[in-house]
Amino acid sequence: MKLIKSIVRPNKVDDVREALEAMNIPGMTVTEVRGHGRQQGHTAIYRGREYTVSLLPKVEIEVVVPDAVVDDAIRAVMTAARTGEIGDGRVFVTTVEHSYNIRTGEQDA
Repeated sequence: MKLIKSIVRPNKVDDVREALEAMNIPGMTVTEVRGHGRQQGHTAIYRGREYTVSLLPKVEIEVVVPDAVVDDAIRAVMTAARTGEIGDGRVFVTTVEHSYNIRTGEQDA
């Protein structure tokens, strides 16, 4: 199993969710986060004063998928989240060694 962690623009969350659900990957964790990469933030004006916004709002989507569908899931996330502009986000993939159901105590395959 692999954990796919995607950092995407807030306006792309529904597109990514729909793409994953179309692949029968219904379970996911979605968290509002803030950060920056190459985009390095931007300048904004509030009440006539200019200020720098260095940590931009993003959304982190985490899904655990079987090894057999990892490449397809990554492709679905990247296609759904891409705008072609700086700040589209990142996808990270890590190995999941064990997974347990808290209610039953069973270990998932």
